Amino acid sequence: MKMLTKRQALSGGALAALRLAFSPPALAKAADDDWAVPTPLQHEMYEAALSIARKKVRGGPQDPAYPKPFVDAADSNHIFLWDTCFIAAYAKYHQDELPIGNALDNFYDRQDADGFICREYNEAGLPFWPKDHPTSICPPLLAFAELELYGQSRDLTRLRDAWPKLVRFFDFLVRTYRLEDGLFFSDALGSGMDNIPRYPDGWTDDHAGIPLVNLYPKVYKYEGLSAAWNRQGRSVDLSAQMALFADNLVTIGRLIGETADLGRYAQAHTDIGGAVNQRCWSEADGFYYDLGYGAQIRRKHIGMFWVMLAGIAPPKRLRRLVDHLTDPAQFWRRIPVAAWPADQAGFSPAGSYWMGGVWAPTNYMVIRGLERCGRRALAMRLARQYYWAVAQVFKATGTFWENYAPDALVHGDPAAPDFCGWSALAPIALYREYIAPSVVGAANPVAR
Repeated sequence: MKMLTKRQALSGGALAALRLAFSPPALAKAADDDWAVPTPLQHEMYEAALSIARKKVRGGPQDPAYPKPFVDAADSNHIFLWDTCFIAAYAKYHQDELPIGNALDNFYDRQDADGFICREYNEAGLPFWPKDHPTSICPPLLAFAELELYGQSRDLTRLRDAWPKLVRFFDFLVRTYRLEDGLFFSDALGSGMDNIPRYPDGWTDDHAGIPLVNLYPKVYKYEGLSAAWNRQGRSVDLSAQMALFADNLVTIGRLIGETADLGRYAQAHTDIGGAVNQRCWSEADGFYYDLGYGAQIRRKHIGMFWVMLAGIAPPKRLRRLVDHLTDPAQFWRRIPVAAWPADQAGFSPAGSYWMGGVWAPTNYMVIRGLERCGRRALAMRLARQYYWAVAQVFKATGTFWENYAPDALVHGDPAAPDFCGWSALAPIALYREYIAPSVVGAANPVAR
């Protein structure tokens, strides 16, 4: 994938314009104007994002691995589940020209009999990661994605077809990654937050983790401490995502009349939430933490905010959690929300991928999570401020980026251009749901 640095991507004039827009007086005026973006620019962004996304449609009869046209994630001949599920959150509005249902079907079609679905398949349609290692698993958002599509299509037939596959996938993940304390373990790369360290500071490989055998080391070789740390820890993000998965199954089951096991999924949501709150919450810090060997790893990252969308953060704890989110010294930087807080060692003002970068999927997760928790005003504020920042960089560069810098009005470093892909969430989904909902109609979301 082609990566561009800020200096390569922006001319001197464009950089000067962005610096001016990001000056304290300009920021203050933008905030006073409620982060307004001119209507013609809103429309230009929408059409540009849709145009880029249309160009990502590939597959068809000429492709033996992927014989149905589908909208793809980015500039790769592999398919990625994490990206595809978030693409659903905007492609739901254009299912006729962005065949997102087929994109999700690519993963169902490759599901193993025991329920396993790999997070990445190569150009031949084969798993890119070994089934016995958690780097083969990404945020399990297929049920969330299906409800996103249903919210627009009202296609119960599709939900009924997806139901047994979703159930098998959920059960596989519970059997494989949930341990005796009720929490789930995962892998740093598999979590989607590629370079965020998940092991405790000072840890050296004790060989207690599941060893990784890279299937295609000449294409990509994943190694080092992150690849060795998995079942020694517990992940707040995957645990919360599994609670969300259970909750989404309850919703889908009710919609299609599959009610026999709804109590089991409702109880799973309750039990996972209980385990996260019992073991991962720090009363002293007012924050959730991953675990390592049963002890909290006092390290913050954006993955902890999945508890909001999962509906497992108690109201008294939510207030303190949101205080961290909105703190300008932590996550709420000049462009919110930084994936890694600024008051923590390793933060990068330029982004450095997940060590500070601002990402469309996690911002959308936080926005939807705030909505679920009754924080509509804050969700609107985040949506508008982030949309405004994306608009300024679009004006300067003419495109949308894989991620954005938290402390400068530029794309992240590194970041890929034309990333529609999930970065179309801002110009399409946020536009329709928060910027101009009265113009284009309500989003009518069904998923939590």
